Amino acid sequence: MYEGIVQELIDELGRLPGVGPKSAQRIAFHILQTETFDVSRLAQVLTEVREKVKFCEICGNVGEQARCAVCRDARRDPTLICVVEEAKDVVAIERTREFRGLYHVLGGSISPIDGIGPDDLRIRQLLTRLQDGTVTEVIIATDPNLEGEATATYITRLLAAIDVKVSRLAFGLPVGGDLEYADEVTLGRAFEGRRTV
Repeated sequence: MYEGIVQELIDELGRLPGVGPKSAQRIAFHILQTETFDVSRLAQVLTEVREKVKFCEICGNVGEQARCAVCRDARRDPTLICVVEEAKDVVAIERTREFRGLYHVLGGSISPIDGIGPDDLRIRQLLTRLQDGTVTEVIIATDPNLEGEATATYITRLLAAIDVKVSRLAFGLPVGGDLEYADEVTLGRAFEGRRTV
């Protein structure tokens, strides 16, 4: 325990997701000990983020306008929608440069333990987007964990009544990985998703 404001800084940093007590302490001391660290710039950026960043009215992605850059891009394929859990997933998929469709950000995944049900996610908005018949395929790209699987299953069942192709991202072994280190679920999925060469 540190005294006063130093401990308050560590506590506040520790409230950020993925930042444990040790990391919070390291960040706090970096800020304190690095004379060139621009604290006022950090404070300004944090304030501006809160004021300027919005969730896209169409897909739920983040941006500084009512519609995100992806939804404003006329070159995107409007017949494809990739459903992801969080805005950070959009960035991960965009880095691949393989997908040229649109996105739909759910804002999380179904997690009864955390009290998150289907009504807490942007599933109704997805169904609304599919009503005009423009979309021909929905690609479900939720995380390959229990919550992501539950969410994918729920959405797949809902979309069964709509005339749209539903696909799921393939799962399997990472490039450069070793079979001996793969868990049973990943290895099992790799066998299920195998393809002819």
